[in-house]
Amino acid sequence: MTTPLSANTIKAILSQYKALEHIYVGYSGGVDSHVLLHLCASLKTLKGKVTAVYVHHGLQDEAALWAEHCKKTAENLHVNFIELRIDATAISGESPEEAARNARYAALKPLISVNEALFIGQHRDDQLETVLLQLFRGAGLRGLSGIPDTAFFGQGLILRPLLNVGKLEINEYAKIHDLQWVEDPSNQQDNYDRNFLRNSVIPLLKQRWVACDKTVARSAKHCAEAQVVVSAVAAELFYPVFNEANKTLCITQLQAHKSPRQQLIIRHWFQSLGLKMPSQAFVERIQTEVIAAREDSDPILLGQGCFIRRYRDKLYCLKQSEQEPLPDMIWPIGQKAIEFASYHTLSYVPSSSGILHEQWQKAKITVKFRSGGEKIRLPNRKAHHSLKKLFQESGIPPWERELIPLVYLNNKLAAVGEHWISAEFYSEKPNSCVRLSVQSNE
Repeated sequence: MTTPLSANTIKAILSQYKALEHIYVGYSGGVDSHVLLHLCASLKTLKGKVTAVYVHHGLQDEAALWAEHCKKTAENLHVNFIELRIDATAISGESPEEAARNARYAALKPLISVNEALFIGQHRDDQLETVLLQLFRGAGLRGLSGIPDTAFFGQGLILRPLLNVGKLEINEYAKIHDLQWVEDPSNQQDNYDRNFLRNSVIPLLKQRWVACDKTVARSAKHCAEAQVVVSAVAAELFYPVFNEANKTLCITQLQAHKSPRQQLIIRHWFQSLGLKMPSQAFVERIQTEVIAAREDSDPILLGQGCFIRRYRDKLYCLKQSEQEPLPDMIWPIGQKAIEFASYHTLSYVPSSSGILHEQWQKAKITVKFRSGGEKIRLPNRKAHHSLKKLFQESGIPPWERELIPLVYLNNKLAAVGEHWISAEFYSEKPNSCVRLSVQSNE
């Protein structure tokens, strides 16, 4: 017989995380989050340490009424209340559910400080839905691991105390305690995959396999445990291949591994870059179209908002924005730095060699980007050199060359980013010169 849901579930969590000083409860007004909030509020040890957080997505006409309901419920339970308003509009490539979830977590994350946690009311049936969705999408171990019961979030943690509790137990608790909750009408719309599973598929499955929520949750746990082992192996394989300075993979070392291990390394690479896990098909295309390409070729593979390219035995993952052409700019008089591209700053710094500060201050300064054919004469060299040749000698990848700012003083090329200064403008005079510095602000 199933043990009735009680505050002991929350006590068990608190016994594992004794350092928690405050708990935020994601409270939508629905039955699951209401039950979770009620359980937390029932514990005397949590008095004054619980805050209910309602996230206003702006997607439903009833959202304002739900916010008011949540506020009154929090007051009745003597817990703090916060309402957050977000823009949950989906961007290209996002489903409406994914957009709402991403926006919601982005808004909640700044709330959670050290020794604090966000409690979410997801339960075992949510786990069942998640694993089935991942299975139908052809996910690997990571996806089939389902929803984790705990993870780092903000500066603290995100915890799911009800993840091993069935929906029937939650509904029974709500009935016993006469809780009042709101129903989101969009939950009945089967055009959303999760709703279709919840409303049409899972009830049918439970007619045949009554305990499928428990057995699938158990399988998800096995997958999660296996993923921990796989991740450890992937990390061991990854770091000898990875170049921390430019976030690249060494192609020769990568090719020393057989295909399955290459795929592990590539997935770990995406994870280290904070990118969404690539599909199996995309990983295979990286292997066949980029890694296996001729050394002198320049294949370009686009996916997930980034470009995969190779150059001189290195595999690069580049943001799509870094590939867009850049406009010319005038450097404002008296300004020490200007922004260019995405999250890049060009500034001048004091130096004992470089461009004379007095000359810099008097000149009209223009920042341009390569159009082709540019040449420069370097100090202590007689001949002019094309920028193309200099870039090749320095091993600068072609796409990075397009992002290097060319600084002109009175329409004459004076400096190529922080790399070179024209002999015509170069001086050596202690405390009287400036040099250029390029910084990424990411």
